[in-house]
Amino acid sequence: MKNTRSVVMLVVALLAGLAAVLLAARWIHEKGQTGGDKVAVASVDIQFGARITPEMIQMVSWPAGNEPVGVFKDPKNLEARVAKTSITRGEVVLEGKLAPQGTKGGLSAVVGEGKRAITVRVNDVIGVAGFALPGNFVDIMVNTMEEGSKSNDKDRSISKIVLEHILVLAVAQEAGRDETKPKVVNAVTLEVTPEQAEKLDLARSVGTLSLVLRNQIDQVALQTSGATKESLLTVYPPKEVAPTAPVIVQPPVKAVVRKPLPSTAPKPVAQASRDCVEIIRGTSRSVECF
Repeated sequence: MKNTRSVVMLVVALLAGLAAVLLAARWIHEKGQTGGDKVAVASVDIQFGARITPEMIQMVSWPAGNEPVGVFKDPKNLEARVAKTSITRGEVVLEGKLAPQGTKGGLSAVVGEGKRAITVRVNDVIGVAGFALPGNFVDIMVNTMEEGSKSNDKDRSISKIVLEHILVLAVAQEAGRDETKPKVVNAVTLEVTPEQAEKLDLARSVGTLSLVLRNQIDQVALQTSGATKESLLTVYPPKEVAPTAPVIVQPPVKAVVRKPLPSTAPKPVAQASRDCVEIIRGTSRSVECF
């Protein structure tokens, strides 16, 4: 009887614990549903310049009050929008990653306001061995002849950087920015201002272009005077060596034995002979000379 009562109490305790767990889980689930909003995230990888379709977006719950700035809570607001950067699967779609409304897909959607896209022909050397990839920054260098160089016989070729910190939009027909592997192509599309586009078009018509890859965070512009053949092959004069003074060999000097000089000490003067007389006075005695 006693054992039966213990078993019943144990069963009742287990059922009560299970019910408590189920009720707590249901409460937490309901709280999560009512305490947050659904935001749009990418269900697939969205490439740079691609037009967004409903199949690329899914709505997921997000804690209330913690939504990032620029999120979309209605998937209809994303229809026909164009991504100006690559968006990975599961990433929240933000307004800052999309091109302005009304923009059509393709490379033109990612060209900055007031900028232009221009394509230059390159090879494996000019294109920095394929390391000039979309999203990188390059300098443009031209090798040409100086103005008026044909009027004389001197070779006045010059190589100079004409444009700095130019964004690479695409290589060949690809604009994806996720790859880091070098790719040798025959054309590179650059983002420039209208003034830079004019300079670049003139530079490729008067000389040979080269791309110079630079650090992505380096924005310092350096003004260079260019390299000419004269400065490249500068011959520095040899250093002047001070003339060495002639060495004069003197004949050996013979030792000179000097004779002792005659002594200049005064000779004693011979005194003349004198007559002396001894005088005795009582007990005293003295001598007087004449």
